[in-house]
Amino acid sequence: MKNSLRLLLSLCVFGFAAGGASAQAVRILVVDLARVYDSHYQTEEQNAKLLADEQRAQEELERLNAQGNDLVEEYKVLAEDAKNPALSESAKSRAEQSAQAKLEEIQLKQNEVQNFRVNTQRSLQQRIKNFRDILLEEISKIAVDVAKARGTSLLIDKSGPSLLGVPSVLYHDPAYDITDAVVAEINKGRPPASPAAAPSVPATSVEEPTVSFPGTR
Repeated sequence: MKNSLRLLLSLCVFGFAAGGASAQAVRILVVDLARVYDSHYQTEEQNAKLLADEQRAQEELERLNAQGNDLVEEYKVLAEDAKNPALSESAKSRAEQSAQAKLEEIQLKQNEVQNFRVNTQRSLQQRIKNFRDILLEEISKIAVDVAKARGTSLLIDKSGPSLLGVPSVLYHDPAYDITDAVVAEINKGRPPASPAAAPSVPATSVEEPTVSFPGTR
């Protein structure tokens, strides 16, 4: 009986020791995927393209606005003619009809400007989303590969807040942060002539139309 009890106790001790050894073997690493994304050379290239396209869109908006303002000036002249007492009733009637037609043309231009702005913003937003989704998937795989090569048991992204709105990682030893290693890994294939870092592009950065339409002031 004593031998059985002694054997049971020894197995329990061994079990606790094995559990402790298993716990010590767990290796947790952290990575900041947001910083990795911003540091990717493809992100820099994409930002440069988006900035160029945004500039072209802004120039087109300004062209449409200028056309709209020209129409407004033409409308004002026709509206004044329609009120000119020096003109005959038939001349004033023709001017009034022309002013009404010009007003309808202005409204069509207003719709054109608005549609162009909305469609441009939607296109930019969709391009940014598609690019981000694809690149984050690639970055995540590379981060996992780097973590596995370092013998990790768990990799945590520290870039975003938790469901409670607090940082997902409250504290970590910098020695367990592999962000720099992942950045170095993803930029191994950077082309020699890759452009310099460009500022982030807001998805709704196209300015509002500035045409002044009759009856809107």
